[in-house]
Amino acid sequence: MLAAVVVAALGSGGADHGHLAVSREWPGFFGLLGAAGMVFFAFVGYSRIAVLGGRVREPQTTIPRAITIALAGVSAVYLLVGASALMVMGRERLSVSAAPLADMVAAVGRSELVPAVVAGAALASLGALVSLIPGVSRAVSAMAADGHLPRYLAGSGVAHRAEVAVGALVVLLALTLEVRGAIGLSAFGVLAYYTIANASALRLGPEENRPPLLVPVVGLAGCVVLAFSLPLPSVVLGTSVIAAGAFAWLLHQAVPWRGR
Repeated sequence: MLAAVVVAALGSGGADHGHLAVSREWPGFFGLLGAAGMVFFAFVGYSRIAVLGGRVREPQTTIPRAITIALAGVSAVYLLVGASALMVMGRERLSVSAAPLADMVAAVGRSELVPAVVAGAALASLGALVSLIPGVSRAVSAMAADGHLPRYLAGSGVAHRAEVAVGALVVLLALTLEVRGAIGLSAFGVLAYYTIANASALRLGPEENRPPLLVPVVGLAGCVVLAFSLPLPSVVLGTSVIAAGAFAWLLHQAVPWRGR
């Protein structure tokens, strides 16, 4: 579908290469770094490759190679689709569009592609949810089994209770948050996650395949800077969620709950 959209855009007379010119307007560090934080969200899928380490041969070489190839391929697709949209829509129209690809094919006179673009976006979102919800559900079930979440969510065998709870939460967020707000909140959460991961890497010993010290230090600083450069509502909401979780954990540790 993306290939059809790009061909329709570049093959039309409405694509203006002049829209690719670099703007002389400096967006400010918060604008630049905030955009980088939002874009970071689009690349987090590479972590799905890393969890396959126990299922492939020679994971020390296979996994880094697969991640590099995946990032290069995805970057090429993003650049091609983004450049096509920019050439057709221009900066101003593209920045305010709620459905840029659908608007782009409509702008080049290919309105018949709009339903296919919408369906493709829905299927892509569904595919991402199908791959992510089971992983998140297993984490929720494991935390419930350890007593960090209500034990009801642990269930027995398959984490069906956790899957239902996570699915309901996803539906609630999809109905209450607009797309940019949801992406901003997700980006803040992902950056917070990688902040913790880089901080944890600082505590690795020499015998634990520790990376050069500069890697986790730069990664830690970069994640913090990008996270707090995101749009203010995303930062406030994300910080509130993490603070509420930390408070609930401290309360859980301090109060002798029954059945613990």
